[in-house]
Amino acid sequence: MKPMLLIVAAIVAFGSILARADGIDTEHLFGFTIGTDVGELGEKELESNLLSRLGKRAGSYSALSQVLSLEYTTNQNLRLEVSAVGAYHDIAGVPGLDDRRRGAFDGLSFDIRYRILDRANAPFGLMIDAEPRWSRVDEVSGEPVDRYGVDLALVADKELVPNCIVAAFNLIYLPEIAHSRVTGIWSRQATIGLATALMAQIGPDLFVGTEARYLRSYDGLGLDGFAGHGFFVGPTIYAKLSERSWILLAWSVQVAGWSVDDPGPLDLRNFERHQATLKFGFTF
Repeated sequence: MKPMLLIVAAIVAFGSILARADGIDTEHLFGFTIGTDVGELGEKELESNLLSRLGKRAGSYSALSQVLSLEYTTNQNLRLEVSAVGAYHDIAGVPGLDDRRRGAFDGLSFDIRYRILDRANAPFGLMIDAEPRWSRVDEVSGEPVDRYGVDLALVADKELVPNCIVAAFNLIYLPEIAHSRVTGIWSRQATIGLATALMAQIGPDLFVGTEARYLRSYDGLGLDGFAGHGFFVGPTIYAKLSERSWILLAWSVQVAGWSVDDPGPLDLRNFERHQATLKFGFTF
């Protein structure tokens, strides 16, 4: 009899969680993946994103970027965002990279998200995202450069269990050109990839889940000149702190891949061994 009572109690508790849920908002729910929600009409939000990229084949490598963003939802399907970025590199004894310990203002970006399908009125959500950016620091080496690029994504998400479990899928293309202010050389590269995430609500204001990404790097803006690929996977946790604030922590580790220029396992030339992000947002 007792096992039956425990099962009933668990069902009642789970049902109470769902009953208190007011629909899942995927705007900031994922760490490295994007959701299709864009916020409420007229909503303004300040967001902080600290991204850490750690570990190369040898030596000591850490690259940090701090992004501060101001977001505004202009209508029910369109969100605009402007961001300022700071970068810090701590590199010692990494083959192919100069030793460097330096922080600098990195650049600016402008993000446009347009939702094509709303999950409330369609079988799934669908959105396009475009983020042109200008940077002053090479992402990998920390070398002074002028970088111009755009992050493009086709985004879909769906609630697998209403108000409880949600999945997201991103198709991404990240082309960029860069001019070294040290050597004067121009370079072109692109990254394409797939990202997916699954998050489950375990409390009224708490989600946990996992994210996976497959990324391919190319020397050139097209899909020729293959340079390497990596597969990343890791956990994500999201908590709503109040009606106006939230926090997210996600960690991702490269578990498979290889580089054309490096015979060892994993692609630690174009990517890192570990990536982690800590995000915080406040609506006003």
